[in-house]
Amino acid sequence: MVNIDNFKKIELRIGTIIEVNEFPEARNPTYQLKIDFGGFGIRQSSAKVTDHYSKEDLLDRQIVAVVNFPTKKVANFNSEVLVLGTDGNDKGIILLDVDKPIQNGVKIS
Repeated sequence: MVNIDNFKKIELRIGTIIEVNEFPEARNPTYQLKIDFGGFGIRQSSAKVTDHYSKEDLLDRQIVAVVNFPTKKVANFNSEVLVLGTDGNDKGIILLDVDKPIQNGVKIS
């Protein structure tokens, strides 16, 4: 079990995807994303979301991400944030997002 103090250490923020690129060096079909987190800057992430999303579907989409995990090297790419989604249906990742536009960088609490 995780207590509330540990959970509060995870920094979840809203960001808007501003660039989507193919990532042929990844082991599985994956995109490279650039995400605008407002005052927290632009960060990049790799995301295995190609089963449900085209590049056009992702562009300008607001997502939820963990922004305080260490950078992870994926092939030749530094993934700086973890974009959140679910893979519970065995048919690829479904992204967590917001249902109304919100300012980039807003913390989920």
